Amino acid sequence: MTRAVVWLSSLVLGLTWLLPAAVMSTPPGICRPMNTLKESLNFTNRRQYMKHNFPINYTIRVHYEEVFRVHNISRLNRTREPDPPKLEARDLQELWLLINQEVLKKVLRVLPERHPSRKYVSDLENLFRQIEQVFRTELGEWETPERLKDFESLESGTLFRRGKLVKPKALLDNCYRTMHCVFCDCFQCQENFCDVLHWKRGNKRPPKQA
Repeated sequence: MTRAVVWLSSLVLGLTWLLPAAVMSTPPGICRPMNTLKESLNFTNRRQYMKHNFPINYTIRVHYEEVFRVHNISRLNRTREPDPPKLEARDLQELWLLINQEVLKKVLRVLPERHPSRKYVSDLENLFRQIEQVFRTELGEWETPERLKDFESLESGTLFRRGKLVKPKALLDNCYRTMHCVFCDCFQCQENFCDVLHWKRGNKRPPKQA
């Protein structure tokens, strides 16, 4: 009897260790570079490189679609007949990747070669390229859903809307917050980071993981 209990306890413990891998929707190979990116986008770095190293109230012109906030994700996921089906997790992750790569390109364009933030932004851009390569290796090519077709114009440069002036730090704040929403399973999130109210309550930084 005792031996059976020990065996059963070992089995349960083993299943507990396997459970996170079984329920995770984002492949572990993608989560590794995402955690590296999370560290690079920490609050101290965003404040130093995207705020303190720029003139007061400095702004960059970006497309409206590149001001990608948490509430935009909720809006994209609202479905009403005869709208298309709800977006998959990968659709939102790929969209996040596309938008923020374009944002980093725009930030780099305004930075002189010797600007103190240039290396930081350049390193972020390289990290995004690595993440994109991992996406292709792990998941293959992505077919853009119909409702996201307009965003393809960002990459092709054929979007000619006037755009919006946004502070550099605000752009990376958006990147950081939406990252926690669409890649939550990579960070073992215990809160709903897709909830706009979470960020409005002053929770600028998610709690540190144990």
